[in-house]
Amino acid sequence: QVQLGESGGGLVQAGGSLRLSCAVSGHTSKAYVMGWFRQAPGKEREFVATIEWSGGTRDYEDTVKCRFTISTDSAQNVVYLQMKSLKPEDTATYFCAAGTGSRKWYEYSYWGLGTDVTVSS
Repeated sequence: QVQLGESGGGLVQAGGSLRLSCAVSGHTSKAYVMGWFRQAPGKEREFVATIEWSGGTRDYEDTVKCRFTISTDSAQNVVYLQMKSLKPEDTATYFCAAGTGSRKWYEYSYWGLGTDVTVSS
């Protein structure tokens, strides 16, 4: 069983930066993919970024590519999402996920409870 816990959300001005953290506990398969998804009010949960737990292949949604960076720290059992040049449209609850998925939320087996990010104009 894998347990995930997000932190690092908050209120930031447009153009600012935040770093989200996802603490990972339990038995993580070396084959797992770690993902970040987000969900704004009234919208479907959407893909943001993924990374292999080993720190290999990374994938990003087009609107966050070159602004967000996903990374892992295997020694600390943490997955990060470094966000810069934030825009109001980035406002959402951000969720950490683990499993064998890719870009679809329902492909993942484990989820955190989310952390809120609000970007003011």
